[in-house]
Amino acid sequence: MKRSNDRILTMHAGSLARPPDLRQMVVAKSNGEPYDETALAARLRSAVAEVVQQQVAVNLDSINDGEFSKVSFTSYARERLSGHEPRVAQPGEVLARIYGRDYPEFPEYFEGRGNLGGREVICTGPLHYIGQAALQTDIDNFKAALQGVEDREPFLPAVAPGTIEHWMENVHYPSDEAFLYAIADAMHEEYKAIVDAGFLLQIDDPDLADAWQIHPEMDVLAYRKFAELRIEALNYALRDIPEESVRFHMCWGSYHGPHLYDIPLIDIVDLILKVKAVGYSIEASNPRHDHEWQVWQDVKLPDGKVLIPGVVGHASDFVEHPELIAERLLKYAGIVGRENVIAGTDCGLGTRVGHPKIAWAKFEALAQGAQIASTRLWC
Repeated sequence: MKRSNDRILTMHAGSLARPPDLRQMVVAKSNGEPYDETALAARLRSAVAEVVQQQVAVNLDSINDGEFSKVSFTSYARERLSGHEPRVAQPGEVLARIYGRDYPEFPEYFEGRGNLGGREVICTGPLHYIGQAALQTDIDNFKAALQGVEDREPFLPAVAPGTIEHWMENVHYPSDEAFLYAIADAMHEEYKAIVDAGFLLQIDDPDLADAWQIHPEMDVLAYRKFAELRIEALNYALRDIPEESVRFHMCWGSYHGPHLYDIPLIDIVDLILKVKAVGYSIEASNPRHDHEWQVWQDVKLPDGKVLIPGVVGHASDFVEHPELIAERLLKYAGIVGRENVIAGTDCGLGTRVGHPKIAWAKFEALAQGAQIASTRLWC
């Protein structure tokens, strides 16, 4: 993973807003509706080239393909793994809710919002990775877009086994452990292919924190055991991949809502640090978790590792002031060391703020805030 000894670098968590025409074609493909395959391939390639240049223009140091080929985590799992079928909800059935602990206190707020996290796919047979062609297309499009781009760190995101399990119900494997390790075995192929292509691998794992809301029956001790098994499966999936080539991203689900009963960072931070990665991208700027920079006063960042706090968020359409971003970065740098901090985002901003222009304004503010912080740290 790229580092700097003279300034704070910038990155983002992955998802960027697709052009409307591309989104229409990608959604049609995901839903099994008619679409022009040749037109989609051409537009996807040109859109990735465009979004790479946009990221360069706003001075992001670590850039990706915008995740333009992926509609959602559910479609991603469905398209790249075999051994499953769609789950049909029964009338009146309540699936697991990503806001399960908040719901009893705010039922009116959540009325009509769907489950935002129920299992929409069922594993009915052995899981195998079948996404080779789709992944190669992503790699080829991104490499083409990077021609002539210098001094940027290219990365591609991939989903953690625990988060895939979050969306996929198991009726085939004899235990949760067997199921998780089967997902890990399948996804290992994608993880390794991304690194072998010369890209930084970003593991996305919102389930690490948001499953706490999905399982309100668990206390902290039980939840930690639940989460630790999923981290062990992830580390198994990352076997023989150098830690220096892996960045880990986690958040608390990224949906707009109260988040009153989110699990505190202090209860899971040691588990986060067990992931075999060199950098840890952690949601940190929204109003529910902004104060948790203090956790790092008591928890030591392991030697050689990098902390990537989200200093720009998706919780509102306010564009953070660069001075606020710099202030946040200075707090972290003062605790873990200036050379061990990279400026990040809470989650992918592409589909979570009110308009794409707002997301790009946030990225510009991110780069400006990092520059202000760098000047103060290396003056």
